[in-house]
Amino acid sequence: MSQRVYISVKEAILALHFPPGANLRKAPICERLGVSRAPVTEAIARLAAEGLVDVVPQSGTHVSYFSMSEIREGAFLREALELAAVSKVTRDLTEEQRKILSRNMRLQKLLIEDEDISGFYQADEEFHGLLMEFTGFRRLADVAQTVSLQVSRARILLLPAPGRAAETLAEHQAIFDAISAQDEQGARDAMRLHLGQLMPRIEQLEQRKPHLFNLTPQPNSEAG
Repeated sequence: MSQRVYISVKEAILALHFPPGANLRKAPICERLGVSRAPVTEAIARLAAEGLVDVVPQSGTHVSYFSMSEIREGAFLREALELAAVSKVTRDLTEEQRKILSRNMRLQKLLIEDEDISGFYQADEEFHGLLMEFTGFRRLADVAQTVSLQVSRARILLLPAPGRAAETLAEHQAIFDAISAQDEQGARDAMRLHLGQLMPRIEQLEQRKPHLFNLTPQPNSEAG
């Protein structure tokens, strides 16, 4: 039960249904999920350990604001893992793995044609997850997801930007083409270029929406 609550609330935070700074009240969560307070309390403790929520005594539980230092660290670790993964997958690629990646690429194209940004984000995540899975290292996908958790939150805000999904698709296509050709250096270069788009865009996001990054609540314009 605690696991189900944890996944549900975590997905809501990552999808920004609970935006940074939002107050997480246990009673509405219990009512919506039909559970008691105990599994909600356990789930919130796990989310706090991951840095997704802040539990402040006498104040309540709030969704954590974005932290540029944590995002930069996550992006650094993610790049190291993804470059190593794409190298190994390119060297050891099987025909079955190539077909699975090809199907994912076709799905990405269809989702863009349908203007389904949410669906495209999921296919995007699956593309990177498949590369981790195809290394054969069982824990790698979980490690990658954990270290880049704060990055993933910010990325969801970037995809709706006009044209960004199509650019992401083109970057994925370059990675896939290099992998299919078993061009290890080309795959690494394409992946590095793809991941290199992230931090400049998040820094621009911080400039446009500083209230998502500011740990200090914004003053109320109606306050006297």
